[in-house]
Amino acid sequence: MTTTADAPTQETAPDGERAVRADFWFDPMCPWAWMTSRWMTEVAEHRPVDLHWHVMSLSVLNEGRDLPDGYRQLMDQAWRPVRVITAARLAHGEDVVKPLYDAIGTRLHPGGRKDDLRAVLAESLAEVGLPAELLDAADDDAHDEELRASHQRAIDLVGDEVGTPVVAVEGVAYFGPVVTPAPRGEDALRLWDGLVLMTQVPGFYELKRTRTQGPVLD
Repeated sequence: MTTTADAPTQETAPDGERAVRADFWFDPMCPWAWMTSRWMTEVAEHRPVDLHWHVMSLSVLNEGRDLPDGYRQLMDQAWRPVRVITAARLAHGEDVVKPLYDAIGTRLHPGGRKDDLRAVLAESLAEVGLPAELLDAADDDAHDEELRASHQRAIDLVGDEVGTPVVAVEGVAYFGPVVTPAPRGEDALRLWDGLVLMTQVPGFYELKRTRTQGPVLD
């Protein structure tokens, strides 16, 4: 589908139940977004969800902030994957976003290859069957306006004191959920059903507790 994030749809699932519009914003470099995306992928296989995938950018989010040198270097590199995905979407449509994210994220997170970004991006484009020349977008700001616009759509929904991922249900968005490991089976569906219910409560904004565990990757 190619509908925009700010225009909820009314699609119908095969069993006649109306599909819930959901939008997921991610930065491919973020392991927490990766965990949540695996949960959202599981949900979409078992619930009627009209799911759309969008990039947001930790590099954009952290512009102008005083960052430690190591994290600043990571943010400099983080432009590359989101630029390539943005270029791929503009040239080949929304349907390529999720498979390209899957290919990149599998190499970055379970694969642990964050120090070899150009190779990761080249291999991922080949896996998805996209032109190799899209790799040129990694170091080109030609599509940054579109990238920033996608990022801003998420920020407009949740505010700028958040990170990635952002999940919106019928236009009501939250940062998170932040989970580890990614829930599967009935746990995944219970979490989704709870999130849907929370979006239906006017004025509900936040739940939080301190993370005591890092990402547990498949």
